[in-house]
Amino acid sequence: MEQRITMHIVGGDSRSRAAQSRLVLSMGHHAEVYSDFVELLDRPPREGVIVASADVVEAGIADLLERLADHGIWVPLVAARENPGLEEVVEAIQAGALDFLTLPLTDDEVRRMVAHYHSDAGAHAEARRRLIDARRRISGLSKREREVLDWLSEGCSNKAIARELEISPRTVEIHRANMMDKLGASHAAEAVRMRIEAGIEEKKRASGEAVETPSGPPSVMIADVPMPQRYG
Repeated sequence: MEQRITMHIVGGDSRSRAAQSRLVLSMGHHAEVYSDFVELLDRPPREGVIVASADVVEAGIADLLERLADHGIWVPLVAARENPGLEEVVEAIQAGALDFLTLPLTDDEVRRMVAHYHSDAGAHAEARRRLIDARRRISGLSKREREVLDWLSEGCSNKAIARELEISPRTVEIHRANMMDKLGASHAAEAVRMRIEAGIEEKKRASGEAVETPSGPPSVMIADVPMPQRYG
């Protein structure tokens, strides 16, 4: 017997939510229902999986994951809608969704998602947890400490950072030590890794423009994307 999980069903009309809830309960799992994303954030889930559909999905998976991260929620997110297109499914998974379900739900769809949850959700949730923890720590840095971290991530030495910020190397050392202490990092590589996990924008060396790094877990190859059984 598959292990019982909690599905947090959010979005869509009341009839759709009720139908999803009934099916989930009939299969021996637990269902929590929310009318919209605001209600979900008022009662943040700490386990299981979030099943977001209709208007909630249309807001964009990346934006939804950003909002979840801002509220310290790392529960995996699953998108759900009627007749999703192949491109939409791939984009959602690459943006950080755990899975994409086709509505109306069927027993097979739920079983497939639950199997995916049990095989991948642990690593998926851990990646989200690290992202949220890294952002929380980095948000506690001062402006100068953050600048030192940014230039350190560019591979700059203390002397090079001092030139860029027009301060002394000794001052850079002080800011760097404070930054490392706040991040709980024992060496520079760990601080840089934390910055990458937080999805912080990277600098382009040549132009100085910012490039956005993914906010969710690492992107997957299209061949690895679990496809819904039915799509338009």
